[in-house]
Amino acid sequence: MCQARRLSIIALLFACLFPVGVSIAAEQADQSVTDARQPQPTVVITGANRGLGLEFSRQFAAAGATVIATVRRPEAADDLRKLGVRIEQLDVADSASVAQFRARIGDLPVDILINNAGIGSWLYRLEEVDADALERYFQVNTLGPMRVTQALLPSLRRGAGKTVVNITSDLASLARNTRGGAYGYRESKAALNMFTRTLAAELRPEGFICVVISPGWVRTDMGGPQAAQSPSESVAGIVRVLRGLTPKDSGQFLDYRGEELPW
Repeated sequence: MCQARRLSIIALLFACLFPVGVSIAAEQADQSVTDARQPQPTVVITGANRGLGLEFSRQFAAAGATVIATVRRPEAADDLRKLGVRIEQLDVADSASVAQFRARIGDLPVDILINNAGIGSWLYRLEEVDADALERYFQVNTLGPMRVTQALLPSLRRGAGKTVVNITSDLASLARNTRGGAYGYRESKAALNMFTRTLAAELRPEGFICVVISPGWVRTDMGGPQAAQSPSESVAGIVRVLRGLTPKDSGQFLDYRGEELPW
């Protein structure tokens, strides 16, 4: 597939789902692709039982995408079940669970993978840190996205979107870390950023888009009730950012408004 055609398909996937404000992208799509009937994209979202993951599932499902939402405990995903999406059991920190998930996906093409599952940390002093316990942060926040992306890479290669979105944090920025704290969380998310940068370099020749996006300070269980953005505002912003990305943007560290963040 030539680069121009690939860019057109990516534009059309998001234009089909979120038509508002995509006239430029639609105009840039070549006529042969525009005239073809495109299937709705398939989106895999990890950590979808609450917060941002639930909101990603809600917005993509409402737009007509085929949503595969993963959770550790499907029996407890009542809010997710109301959306009518496909729910799959997945523990991103468990290699066996990831392998089983991959087997259930089979040969299904996946257009967009959103590695959202993560855990936070409120360890603000070094004296509070149990170095051995910090492994959990890396297993979930860093190695989890790596496991899932590796497992779904054949499906992503078969999909038209070829997009991997790793949800990171402003706290992962080395340049902005002037206050310290959040031991484990900062380090694991910074490592996630490096993984994404490396993945983007490897897959760039295939036309992939691999980015890390900070959702901002969001009113979730992790962000707390005093946070600045609602999940719907944050996710809507991220969707707008994704809609405008091309393979040339792969490897970037962005926020939910599309602003580039310092590493």
